[in-house]
Amino acid sequence: MIALRAPNLGGARFVQLLDHLGGIEQLVSASKAELQRAGLAEDTIAALHSPDQALLESDLDWLSSPSHHLLTWGSELFPPLLRDIPSPPAALYVDGDPDILWQPQIAVIGSRNPTAGGKDNARDFAGELCRRGMTITSGLASGIDSVAHAAALDAGKTTVAVMGTGLDRIYPSSSKALALRIRGQGVLVSEFPPGTGAKRSHFPSRNRIISGLSLGVLVIEAGLRSGTLITARMAGIQGRDVFALPGSIHNPMAKGCHRLIRDGAKLVETADEIMQELAPMAGQLAVELKKQLDSHDKEQQSEPLDKEVDDPQLTGPEYRRVWSCLGFDPKPVDAIIEQSGLTAGAVSAMLMMLELRGKVEAHPGDAYSRK
Repeated sequence: MIALRAPNLGGARFVQLLDHLGGIEQLVSASKAELQRAGLAEDTIAALHSPDQALLESDLDWLSSPSHHLLTWGSELFPPLLRDIPSPPAALYVDGDPDILWQPQIAVIGSRNPTAGGKDNARDFAGELCRRGMTITSGLASGIDSVAHAAALDAGKTTVAVMGTGLDRIYPSSSKALALRIRGQGVLVSEFPPGTGAKRSHFPSRNRIISGLSLGVLVIEAGLRSGTLITARMAGIQGRDVFALPGSIHNPMAKGCHRLIRDGAKLVETADEIMQELAPMAGQLAVELKKQLDSHDKEQQSEPLDKEVDDPQLTGPEYRRVWSCLGFDPKPVDAIIEQSGLTAGAVSAMLMMLELRGKVEAHPGDAYSRK
């Protein structure tokens, strides 16, 4: 945590130094001469060698809570999609279950001042997407962000809120009640250490994490000068699919979506269209999830998958355990999690992959069956 408080040492620069020096321990213990040769500024070196003890103790006290976690870039639990973006965060401060960050996510974002129709669309799309196995990710801002988070919670699902402040500083203050709900049912995430207040420069930085965690980004409504368009551009740079809802030519909150569509975003009208487009990126997440599970679970394979289901991305003992829990009658996800012995994040990701490949079918009440 010492290095994370050092000035001018975030994101890609931090990752480069870890690669150059061999790890976090080598970074913290490196001599002044070594750090100078690595190109660090004097104030950065001073912070590494003489850390603020009060801040360090405060960080350790925050981390002592059972619900608080620190995921460094090199941690096995660090979300794989986020690790591969051009400028990944050095670490994530997490309040809640870090396994949720491995669930397939879609960012639902938009204007802080949406129309009534925009709110309805955000609620409908977020609710349907999370019922289809997606986790809704957004930025806890007023407007579309908050509506999307609430829709996921109201559907009994999880949601990820990426903040532009420390996790102990809820911004805007109007989102405090929503943040409390998310703590209990989802997860709050930030790259900023506890105690960090809101600054204008933090929010574009936060936006790259929203898109980086997600398989794709859905823009509900956005004006031409909306910060939402920044997130959409970042998503494109990161190789994520960008989806936008069309609207009335007379609605100023639709103009940003129309610009995105002209620039190459996918015009969508239903959640089905989004799910079909997300299959390739979901496959990448499935591969990473399988690697993670394989490194912790060496149990023998159970009932083999049907030949028609065998797929290079859908093999291994974990997929077989999920498949063996399924029949042709709908079974609640909670029962699949309990019977398979896997985490909620793992089961959610695998069910979505099986659904995208046409092997399982989703039913009302968060249930699945073989197809």
